[in-house]
Amino acid sequence: MLFDAKKQAIYIWESEESIRPECYDDCAEAWPPVLTDGAPTASGEVDSALLGTTERRDGTTQVTYNGHPLYFYAHEGPGEVKCHNVSTHGGLWWVVDPDGIRAP
Repeated sequence: MLFDAKKQAIYIWESEESIRPECYDDCAEAWPPVLTDGAPTASGEVDSALLGTTERRDGTTQVTYNGHPLYFYAHEGPGEVKCHNVSTHGGLWWVVDPDGIRAP
């Protein structure tokens, strides 16, 4: 499973079939996007070749991994994984693994 530098789990959403983010408004309140001000960086098991970015409709830059926009779950603390394989906001959410797919 992938985590950010603060040990927050990183998720992908099955409802997004492209690099274009579709989680906004109440969805983005529950599932804040992983944002960056520059080029995303990788450490540990993260494959830097799979890192990328996409622009959100508000002009912010969202981090992608293997072509998937990345999100946090707003109601988790560091090291917690509460919403792996959970259906909400019209689709399943999964923690992403180092290969850029849903974790088992």
